[in-house]
Amino acid sequence: MQVLNPTWIGKTCLLITLVTDTMLRNLVRLHSRVGHALSPPIVYPRSQALKLPLTLLSVNSKYYSIITERKKFYKDVSISHGEGGMFEINLDQRKMKTPGGKLFTAPNEALAIAVANEWDTQKDTLKFYSMHMTTLCNTALDNPTFRSKDQIITAALKYLETDTICYRVEEPPTLVELQNNEWDPVLNWIEDRYNVVIGSSTNILGPEIPQATMDTFRQHLGSYNFWSMTGLEYVITQLKSVVLAFALIDKHITVEQAVLLSRLEEEFQIGHWGNVEWAHDVDLYELRARTAAGALFVHFSSESSTVKRKLMQD
Repeated sequence: MQVLNPTWIGKTCLLITLVTDTMLRNLVRLHSRVGHALSPPIVYPRSQALKLPLTLLSVNSKYYSIITERKKFYKDVSISHGEGGMFEINLDQRKMKTPGGKLFTAPNEALAIAVANEWDTQKDTLKFYSMHMTTLCNTALDNPTFRSKDQIITAALKYLETDTICYRVEEPPTLVELQNNEWDPVLNWIEDRYNVVIGSSTNILGPEIPQATMDTFRQHLGSYNFWSMTGLEYVITQLKSVVLAFALIDKHITVEQAVLLSRLEEEFQIGHWGNVEWAHDVDLYELRARTAAGALFVHFSSESSTVKRKLMQD
């Protein structure tokens, strides 16, 4: 098992905090202006509406909070030992529950601290959309799509067939060169690291992934527990890339590098044609926050030893 580097953890936690505070206010403003025009109305059963204070946004969940912000309703956040070595989160004296009504528990102290930190750092207004670690825990606990770990692995590997860095353009030459210079090193790394063949293609169908490669990755993903796979699939869906997700989790690249590589063509087009500055920044920082949270979730949910609170503070 890899030993988590306190500096790496501290920088990643700081990144999540910074990009989900001031930046995400713009998302709420934007949603309030155009959200209803772009999205169909959603009807919430009364039984779910009663749980909305603790219901968070999740891309893998049928539970979708209609409340993005609300007034803070607690003063203290604490962690307590639960049954079976699990850890519980308490808001004042009230035990947290999932959107599905289950007792909210974390499998180890590291993850419990991360979730408690999300709730403890909220100010007068709760920003549910910024609590990515809590959302991932809710998804793992409720498993709203009723999938097994094998089914999650299969879904994750589907992204390899349409992996972002495997699709190449034929023109313009400057973009072709940029893709080769930036994507090839990561692609070569994963092929050497796992002794597989992936390749790239300019064909709209993408490269043909050998079955041996799929089998190798399936075996590798099988070593993750259900919680870690929930987090890893989340990272893969954010980056639209199995290759970049593996490189990030293995700490071959940073969160910032992974996000930039996943948006390489978009950034190239923006450099040539310009962009709406604040909207671009919101998209970029939000993706960084989600990716960073997912990476931390994978490492924390894989960690079986007790992690001291000072580790998170550092």
